[in-house]
Amino acid sequence: MDPADDGERTRRPGGRNARVRTQILAATAELVARDGVAGFRYEDVAEVAGVHRTSVYRHWPDREQLVVDAVSSYADQLASVADTGDIHRDLVDFLVAMADGLQTPFGRALEQAIQPVREHASAQALAQILERRVAALRRRVDDAVSRGELPAVDSAFLGEMISGPVHLIVNRGMRPFSRADADRIVRVVLAGLRASE
Repeated sequence: MDPADDGERTRRPGGRNARVRTQILAATAELVARDGVAGFRYEDVAEVAGVHRTSVYRHWPDREQLVVDAVSSYADQLASVADTGDIHRDLVDFLVAMADGLQTPFGRALEQAIQPVREHASAQALAQILERRVAALRRRVDDAVSRGELPAVDSAFLGEMISGPVHLIVNRGMRPFSRADADRIVRVVLAGLRASE
């Protein structure tokens, strides 16, 4: 064996181990979405991830921790709201991203997490992502109010007004949610807010 090859292998970032972990986390999120937290099994994770069951056990000997880690790996991408200085555009982008996210296996897992009993660490981790998303939206709305982009408004109420239709359209699955839908929702809600100032 060429020592140079071995050195090259050790310098390569991530590698097979990181790839296997990523596959396992993605498979876990998909299975939680499909079967719920209580219903998924290591055997199914291995099959969906395309890895051996021992790989799942080796990386995550604790089933609950596997779910928590799978959920947490998606937290940052789901809990951010851009601040371009244009509140209308930022809210439209937020709704489009929310709709896209809700249609993924992980987004469906988040939707399921609204209902379950919260004593399990995995259910609490799912709930925390939802709370982080709400908090990020509140911060963006509060900043818009302080800069004069919006009149004084209860940011939690505004978030509920704009996100409710997204959940309704996506969860019913009757038609795709579009950017035009997001724009119409934001336009109507902000117009009503400004008219009632």
